[in-house]
Amino acid sequence: MQPPAHSLLQCREEIETLLAGMPSERIWRSHGAASIGFHVLHAIGSLDRLFTYARGAMLSDAQRQILAQESSPDTDLTADDLLAAFDAAVVRALDQLRETSEATLADQRLVGRAKLPSTVIGLLFHGAEHTQRHVGQAVSTSKLL
Repeated sequence: MQPPAHSLLQCREEIETLLAGMPSERIWRSHGAASIGFHVLHAIGSLDRLFTYARGAMLSDAQRQILAQESSPDTDLTADDLLAAFDAAVVRALDQLRETSEATLADQRLVGRAKLPSTVIGLLFHGAEHTQRHVGQAVSTSKLL
């Protein structure tokens, strides 16, 4: 579980550096593309959802509501709010990685309403990889702004 854990720790460092002191106006500016705030919120939400599926659970109503709201800018959220939420998501994910038994890594898991087939290890790695992609997008968007 070291590779996804290291990926998530690196993502956390990049988000801390990126958002440090960033004004809300910059976080939510889009100029026709997804905002930094969207990428951070989506990274948090998708990590939570993919790790939920890895546990063999289905999404809760609260998780579905968060998914529906991810693409709507929330200008009330500050850099500190996003940093705290991202950090909490990474801590939860790292805890789950620590608690995941090697014996379960190849176990089948079903994803979403369509019940697409996956495995525990596939979902854990995809969660870390997807987080890394959106952190990269947030960094790129910041440079373009």
